[in-house]
Amino acid sequence: MDNFLQNGMKTKRQTRTRKKIRNVSDRPRLTIFRSNQYCYAQIIDVNGNTITGISEKVLADKNGKLSPFERAKKLGSEIAKRAQEKKITTLVFDKGSYAYHGRVKAIAEGAREAGLQF
Repeated sequence: MDNFLQNGMKTKRQTRTRKKIRNVSDRPRLTIFRSNQYCYAQIIDVNGNTITGISEKVLADKNGKLSPFERAKKLGSEIAKRAQEKKITTLVFDKGSYAYHGRVKAIAEGAREAGLQF
């Protein structure tokens, strides 16, 4: 599949997911970006402004050698701590164009275990 067509399908999936979130909720959203090497998480308010964000790059330096799933789970718990510092306890999980599986699911589980509700 050529790159142009693949990017178009990814954008459609992402738009479909975000449209559902915006139509239903007035809570901030936890947005995930996943590359081949790292995952990134941001909390974005209703207006589209970033409240806080973190990447696995920061965690990789602190914790040394961890598996990608362990790093993703730690990323979820760290973003939950940062959200609670900003007095955010409930939000919406925005998986973007990614399937709720693997590292994306690990981030969500880590955030839930640390006290966020979505």
